[in-house]
Amino acid sequence: MSPRITIATSARVLMQLRHDPRTIAMLLVVPSLLMSLLWWIYDGGRMFDLIGPALLAIFPFLVMFLVTSIATLRERTTGTLERLLAMPTGKLDFLLGYALAFGAVALVQATLTATVAVGLLDMRATGPTWILVAVAVFDALLGVALGLFVSAFAATEFQVVQFMPALILPQFLLCGLLVPRAELPGILEPISDVLPLSYAVDAMLEVQAVAEPSVAGDVAVVVGFSLALLALGAATLRRRTP
Repeated sequence: MSPRITIATSARVLMQLRHDPRTIAMLLVVPSLLMSLLWWIYDGGRMFDLIGPALLAIFPFLVMFLVTSIATLRERTTGTLERLLAMPTGKLDFLLGYALAFGAVALVQATLTATVAVGLLDMRATGPTWILVAVAVFDALLGVALGLFVSAFAATEFQVVQFMPALILPQFLLCGLLVPRAELPGILEPISDVLPLSYAVDAMLEVQAVAEPSVAGDVAVVVGFSLALLALGAATLRRRTP
């Protein structure tokens, strides 16, 4: 691994994003629009305050997963990845470069979405707003890591989308947003305990309810999953799609 190559990879990804306005709109604008739609559905009010913070974690996670997995797949199908790996660029340099680039985008995304939710839509959270932003950034990075990992197993963009029902929707259903995790029936509660999005939502719900939230443990789990997925991604990443 070379820090210089990692930073160069990150700069290249950001340059590519700069020339792709549709992807930029999806990354930066769509989460805020979804939060605005949620506010409209509930006409503001208490319900929006209750579930808004949790969705502030879920929306960036979902969007970053889609964009990262498809972008990485294109690098492989176009032969760019093969050319890069023929040079001194290693798999970990490639993955960390992507994570760094999209991490910077995630910071902007989370800050913008939280600003819209709290500043414009008047979403009320008992805990500090900066913690909402920080947790949203880590959740977006989790989406990046999962997208990098999944891209190794997809041959087309359609196959990337097919992973959503298998990997994303179960986490959404079991993360505690619809039903508190402690109230899930039977085997579903222990299953939710091993899903990373559950801890992301737990952290957001803690910020929503507590003036001095303790989210370090939940964030540590999210970061641990992200690092593990990056390591698995480096081990399974193929130079090109057969």
